[in-house]
Amino acid sequence: MDGPTIISTLALTIGAAWCSGINLYATVAVLGLLHRYTSFDLPAGMEPVANAWVLIPAIVMFCVEFVADKVPAVDSAWDVVQTFVRVPAGAVLAAMAIGDVPVEFQLLALLLGGGLAFGAHATKMAARLATHSTGTSPVLGPVISVAEDAAVVGTVTLAAMHPLVALGILAVMIVAAYFLFMGIYRLARRAFMAMRGFWRRGDTELVAE
Repeated sequence: MDGPTIISTLALTIGAAWCSGINLYATVAVLGLLHRYTSFDLPAGMEPVANAWVLIPAIVMFCVEFVADKVPAVDSAWDVVQTFVRVPAGAVLAAMAIGDVPVEFQLLALLLGGGLAFGAHATKMAARLATHSTGTSPVLGPVISVAEDAAVVGTVTLAAMHPLVALGILAVMIVAAYFLFMGIYRLARRAFMAMRGFWRRGDTELVAE
């Protein structure tokens, strides 16, 4: 592979995996539509994404997720179910995007793609749980969801059309997601420790009485 091809392959592989962890159906739909209606050509191994039998269900499911992901009582349950869809699908898309390479590289892409999809999915779930715990989900939930949808559509489009720009944006998103996830984890841990201390003090007071 020459330099531009390596960059475009990396952008598509990483972008497809990462964005699948946030919104799989939008990722598939955008890739398929770009292949069908623009000058962008999917790698040979990824062309089935543009097939009507894949593209139409992806668009329908994107519409379903668009609604479900913006209802506070539904979004967390939806994300739990999607754990078993987004992560393996992200791994498969990464393996397909890397193109015609030796099997060991396809397996590497599969593993890395699954890890990226899981990282994006876990960060999304953590952010949603944080909004629920603060009682801001009726307002922030739909706003965050729209921002996620826009980020996925924009990132996948850039990965196809401007791969070098997409790689830069993906790097920023992955680093930001790491710090966001760790921040939420630390806050949740502190809250848990505070609650455990409160329970222990309550038990001690009951015993003393």
